[in-house]
Amino acid sequence: MLPPPREREIAETKGGPLLEIDGAYGEGGGQLFRMALALSAVTGQAMRVHNIRAGRDKPGLAPQHLAGARAVAAVCEATADGLELHSQQISFSPSRLRGGRYRFEVGTAGSVTLVLQALLPALIAAADDFEVSVTGGTDVRAAPPIDYLAEVLLAHLARMGAEVEMTIIRRGYYPVGGGEVHVRVRPCRLRPCHVDAAGELRKVAGLAHVARLRPDIATRMRDAALSRLPSSAGSAPAIEERVLADDAAAGPGGAIVAWATCVHSVLGAGRVAERGKRAEDLGAAVGDELRADLESGAGVDVHAADQLVVYLALAGAGSFTTRTLSSHARTAMWLIEQFLPLRFATGSRNGLVHVSVGRR
Repeated sequence: MLPPPREREIAETKGGPLLEIDGAYGEGGGQLFRMALALSAVTGQAMRVHNIRAGRDKPGLAPQHLAGARAVAAVCEATADGLELHSQQISFSPSRLRGGRYRFEVGTAGSVTLVLQALLPALIAAADDFEVSVTGGTDVRAAPPIDYLAEVLLAHLARMGAEVEMTIIRRGYYPVGGGEVHVRVRPCRLRPCHVDAAGELRKVAGLAHVARLRPDIATRMRDAALSRLPSSAGSAPAIEERVLADDAAAGPGGAIVAWATCVHSVLGAGRVAERGKRAEDLGAAVGDELRADLESGAGVDVHAADQLVVYLALAGAGSFTTRTLSSHARTAMWLIEQFLPLRFATGSRNGLVHVSVGRR
């Protein structure tokens, strides 16, 4: 373990010159922008981000990116220029993280989980309590379904000492949105984690749900996933099937998420129902992906690897193995090194990618 306290690491970045971030670096998408916001809020480092989402079909800030930026700006009392739709450059100067109750609205079916991706590192790093409500899409394409966040990412963070409670008030899908999630975060000190292997499988669980769609869609997603998932210690995988009442969802939609609880980790996979996509194909994709992660012996799944690197950095140290490392994760590691005096290292070990972080 590398012991220097997080407060010292953060203090070393405060008061420096404006940090210039090229938003087109690496994967060049929304995740780079969201993580830059979080790191700026945590470190107090003012920044300017240009070329935001430059390589995308519709470059600049979409509603969910704008909502995330405004949310982070609110909790750290930042002054910001360029926070408007389609903007490709912003300046962001944080003050201090201030706890309290907040409510943020994406205003479309933009992803709640992606807004929380920007917010959570800042909330966890703060010294205050937060109660936050976010409205928008809870289960939408190109974003982690909300149950993946609840059952996989928050499980990893709990192992690191984070105190985060999340309640899904209402589901929201594309194109209506209207979902709502409440999050409560208490002050904590993140502990470094080292997950070289997930360990013995204890159980496989999950949820397949639909709202205002034919109930058999949930059944078909569930059955296709179950047909590909392994049993654990004589216990068969169990995926709950749920047809949501009208007051539990703002419009029609559905999703399936499955997760495997192991001795040292939780691995997960998810898909969102889409027009023109067979329910069986969605369920099969979830089952195949989760099984591949389990059979690889990886400590964390590919999606968690994208998101965990920032929390390892906030803890000051840590490591994990994963089946493959995405461009999102590699971009995140580069970005973190711009804000904090840390260095990431990657290498291959037994067919897996090993990721570690420590002080320079």
